[in-house]
Amino acid sequence: MSQPAGPHLVGPLISQIDEATGRVSQSAAALSDEQAAGPSLLPGWSRGHVLTHLARNADGLRNLLIWARTGEETPQYASLQARDEEIEAGASRPADELVADLASSAEAFTDLASQLPDEAWLVEVRMLRGPAMPAWSVLSQRLFEVEVHHVDLDAGYRPADWPGEFVTEGLYRIAGRLTQNPDAPSVVLNDAQTGRQYFIHADGASDLAVTGPGGTLLAWLLGRDDGAALSTDPAGPLPSVPAY
Repeated sequence: MSQPAGPHLVGPLISQIDEATGRVSQSAAALSDEQAAGPSLLPGWSRGHVLTHLARNADGLRNLLIWARTGEETPQYASLQARDEEIEAGASRPADELVADLASSAEAFTDLASQLPDEAWLVEVRMLRGPAMPAWSVLSQRLFEVEVHHVDLDAGYRPADWPGEFVTEGLYRIAGRLTQNPDAPSVVLNDAQTGRQYFIHADGASDLAVTGPGGTLLAWLLGRDDGAALSTDPAGPLPSVPAY
């Protein structure tokens, strides 16, 4: 996305969500029951946990779109405990049930998003945690969830496979979030593939630069990569980054 995020990008975001969902659905459809029950890249979670989380996330974010459409507060989840219990209850299902749940929940989310009137996208909603945000941010959140957890599925999709547009927006997003965290290092991130720079705490300058492919930089910031392929200037160990 070349323009700042906002309600004018609803259409493109819905298209990107559909494409990302298609990719993760294709990966999921190739899993056997045994593979679905096997470990994902998230500690303590099977692939079934990841797929169930993605389905329930679509349901929860759809609740926020209902809130935006009606103006009546509709919580994302009843509670964090209820969310966790739903994920646990669905994680051990056969692979075909997991795939069907992923597909139907994703379709219900994007169907509602496609029908929302323009003014609804400016209505403020709140996720289970965090501050109020305009409803259009729900789309960015859903895209982020699908792309990142596709990697977590450990089914052949890697950070290097992330679309460039997603990587760019993700780096802006996470660098901006870390800038608000006093425990984050002051660093300039250099995307070796695009030449773009992203600043954490630095107003155009920093004593430390970290350089590498954009997808690897983003995965490192998200705790999905050890950063071994990244380089630092001056040379030395990578800085410690607060957990996402």
